[in-house]
Amino acid sequence: MRAIARTGVRAAPARVRIALGMAAPLLAVAACSDSHGATHGREGYGPYEPPEQEETIQVPRPPLSEGIFPCSDCHDPEVPVNPQRRELTLEHTGIVLNHAEGQRWCLDCHSAADRDHLHLASGELVPFEESYRLCGQCHGDKYRDWRAGVHGRRTGQWDGEKEYLLCVHCHDSHSPRFKPLKPEPMPSAPRRTP
Repeated sequence: MRAIARTGVRAAPARVRIALGMAAPLLAVAACSDSHGATHGREGYGPYEPPEQEETIQVPRPPLSEGIFPCSDCHDPEVPVNPQRRELTLEHTGIVLNHAEGQRWCLDCHSAADRDHLHLASGELVPFEESYRLCGQCHGDKYRDWRAGVHGRRTGQWDGEKEYLLCVHCHDSHSPRFKPLKPEPMPSAPRRTP
């Protein structure tokens, strides 16, 4: 830690200052509010309440497989859904679930009632363009890093509009772990030319 000459107070490391900087608005409200919610002269400011609905993030169209979306073109809502975990033999035979396969099944993410949507654990339907909300339920640390622009890819303005790639632009949703890459041979040493 480095010392600040004027005050003699030691500064926190950069990573702590950044983390505290991001939390400063919340800490300010919390510090000014007592246990019964009074804000001590800061009219219009109360305890922090998270937004009721998450903001929509700008994303490009998901990379849906050619010819199979919308799903309702083939999945007739009048036909009863078989919720049993099983190997698919009629359609989607190329999909191999390698994503918590002991605990997961297609209908844990895909809505049985509305095949053109995914669903959250709460049952809320989400469009494929908001699949990051579904992924973020189990992969909270990756979701947090993705929102901050540390994980995945984000383009746009530092302090303005941004566009994020969805998880499925880089990861196969049914088998998200990257496959091992075969290492390339070592480059040959440069030769001196006479």
